Amino acid sequence: MELTGNLILQGVQMLVVLALAPGLTGLVRKFKARLTRRRGAPVVQPYRDLMRLMRKEVVLAENASWLFRVSPYMIFAATWVAAALVPTFAIGLHFTWTADLIALVALLGSARFFLALAGMDVGTSFGGIGSSREMMIGAFAEPAMLLMAFTIALVAGSTQLSNIVAFMASGEVGIRVSMGMALIALIIVGLAENARIPVDNPATHLELTMVHEAMVLEYSGRHLAMIELAASLKLLLYMALIGCVFFPWGIAPANAGVGGLAIGGAIFVLKLAAGGALLALFETSIAKMRVFRVPDFLGVALMLGLLGTLLLFVSRSL
Repeated sequence: MELTGNLILQGVQMLVVLALAPGLTGLVRKFKARLTRRRGAPVVQPYRDLMRLMRKEVVLAENASWLFRVSPYMIFAATWVAAALVPTFAIGLHFTWTADLIALVALLGSARFFLALAGMDVGTSFGGIGSSREMMIGAFAEPAMLLMAFTIALVAGSTQLSNIVAFMASGEVGIRVSMGMALIALIIVGLAENARIPVDNPATHLELTMVHEAMVLEYSGRHLAMIELAASLKLLLYMALIGCVFFPWGIAPANAGVGGLAIGGAIFVLKLAAGGALLALFETSIAKMRVFRVPDFLGVALMLGLLGTLLLFVSRSL
């Protein structure tokens, strides 16, 4: 019975992240519209868009290979698994041993790999431009993400997210400059990975500036729905990661009762709402930068992650 309950709870977390991801995207759009004095689409609009795309027929280019057809499902699967590994409302779930920061980076890198290949598969100029830019961003974002993971692992003594969250929630970490550096680095990487301003603008289709949209221009129907849902899951993943590692308040401990799980779920939703509001405020108060300045922007995250790791090494050796 205990095994069955743990499996059910793990399945609930997977369904929670899948159900909340489009709502988070709609919430960010709603906040941005309100901040610019527009009414904006309702928060549930992404759910409607996904259902409409699922009902539409898939249109494929004549020279599209099997890779073009398979990539949307691979991208969705890798992103969903990565998002489900991040502790949301509880820790100590059945598959906690797989929730590793290094594995998280690998899953996100796999999704980026398939997305870039799909963008180049048909052979359009926009797809090639978007894929090359995506690889340029990934070349800086992945090392910065790994250095941030090393910084957190050195502080918590583990790369497993449940152990990290338990350590952060215990209050033993205190105030550390290295953790502040890791937080800023993670925010910068999250903005770049989710194609948000100032790296990319998810609301535009201008050919000379878009990155993510350029790679998915040839997709339609359920294939496009899978990619859009994966993009929403990635945004939720980064907000959940920031919330559980740096703000681990309210997460239910292992073997918590129904009341503790309900409180953890409610606090998780509030964290997502707060993160969406802050993201919308940031995007409406800053302009998009030129593509050739993106490496400088991501270089800040890379250096912060490196400095945080070196600072911990130096402090331990003294």
